[in-house]
Amino acid sequence: MASLSSKDFNENNYYLGSEEFFTAQRDNALTYDDVSLATNYTEILPRNASLATTLSDRLSLNLPILSSDMDTVTESQMAIQMALSGGMGIIHYNMPYREQVSQVTRVKYHINGLLPNPITIPDHLQIGDVLDLIDEKRYKFRTFPVVDGNGRLAGLLSSRVVKARYGHLAVKEAMDSIEQVHTMNEKDVLHDPIAVADKFFSKHIGINKLLVVNEDGFLKGLVSLSDIERINAESQSVLKPARDSDFRLVVGAAISAIRKPDGSLDHDAIAEHVGNLVAERVDAVAVSTAHGHSAGVGETVKFVREQFPDLTIIAGNVTSASGVEYLADCGANAIKIGQGPGSICTTRIVAGVGIPQLTALYVASKGAQKKGVRIIADGGITKSGDMVKALTLSDAVILGGMLAGCREAPGELIEINGKLYKQYRGMGSLSAMEKGSASRYGQDKRDTTRKLTAEGIEGMKEVQGTVAETLAPLAGGIQSGMGYLGAATLSELKTNARFVKISSAGMKESAPHDVIEVSKRG
Repeated sequence: MASLSSKDFNENNYYLGSEEFFTAQRDNALTYDDVSLATNYTEILPRNASLATTLSDRLSLNLPILSSDMDTVTESQMAIQMALSGGMGIIHYNMPYREQVSQVTRVKYHINGLLPNPITIPDHLQIGDVLDLIDEKRYKFRTFPVVDGNGRLAGLLSSRVVKARYGHLAVKEAMDSIEQVHTMNEKDVLHDPIAVADKFFSKHIGINKLLVVNEDGFLKGLVSLSDIERINAESQSVLKPARDSDFRLVVGAAISAIRKPDGSLDHDAIAEHVGNLVAERVDAVAVSTAHGHSAGVGETVKFVREQFPDLTIIAGNVTSASGVEYLADCGANAIKIGQGPGSICTTRIVAGVGIPQLTALYVASKGAQKKGVRIIADGGITKSGDMVKALTLSDAVILGGMLAGCREAPGELIEINGKLYKQYRGMGSLSAMEKGSASRYGQDKRDTTRKLTAEGIEGMKEVQGTVAETLAPLAGGIQSGMGYLGAATLSELKTNARFVKISSAGMKESAPHDVIEVSKRG
């Protein structure tokens, strides 16, 4: 057969878009290291590539990375740092319901523009009573708005007088009265609290608290100079925080399908728990199980959607287009894709099921396009290049193992030969299921007739630094990949991506080889 002349050559017959590539590879299920992306002409500088994404019409992120709802990965400290870096943490549910709500509260009130419900004290107390309250509640601040017997703003108690030596004084005597403090009407502030407060603090030198009141003198909010300065500093950061419409950090929370003893869904318990999360302004709930294409998950998603029509719902996990369509029809906004790719997951070994992640993402993306929902790549990611490949088909990625060694992760610290490690376990491990995640795998920890069947293992991750230090190079790697593909946005990355299958030798060639690597440490 005669070869093609150069004038007949078309490289797009070799480097294929996702539709053509995965169709041609239908006999092979592929994961990240099985493929590489072909470069394109670009006018995009990597640092200018936008990493913004959406998980619903109401929830936007500045970084397409979520931290996994695992009990050794995401609690409030992790979620705070994820949001400060532009992503979002999903707080796990292997804890009492009240504690999870409290964790969400800590994230939402970490740094605020306008604090809508500041803690107040009544004017009939003494300073000693306030000190006792601080000790009891473990408050980290000592400045309080003061209200009178009718609940109207009466003044401001400054931290300079909240001291033991003044414990005998009445709050009414020690506070700055309403005539002495600076207030603004809420109608003059709500349209842009940050800009208004910034202008106010620049004008009033030495003032660090702005109290917001309504027409009747009732306190409606508080703005702190320190918060405004932090938020303004964020505008200079490469990774810009993800905030809600009230300038609070975004956060998600995983929920389980709570059931009654007879096995039926406990609608009242679910409604109460999700209602408490919503009251604390949670941005998304995740109905997380190992097998999301199931009646139980669908029923839970439907119920939550009926009760909370405006709430962003993440559901999963699935690896099929039909699974995505099913959960979308039930009311989910974003679907988690991945069964068995995680480093501590043994589902594919124990149950013999699961699809290599890149093929799973492609198939799932067809269902997502049909239903107009987002998909999230969950598991199997070990480097920024994997994220670039995942984002050619998905809207965000979820990280577990890559974040489990961060200082903000809740895992237990263990010292071995002078090095610090953190516990990291799959939610399908025996210890995690015994603590509460058994329902995630369709099992009941109270069932004494048989042992729990583990679909995960327990391990350790070396402590590696902070979340910000981990995410910054990953974000840079994604932007680098976007630059190579000429993509200014993540939607353009999907459009511009061209794939090629590589061999094991090709993968070896892709990594540093045939040298002794020199490591420099500061």
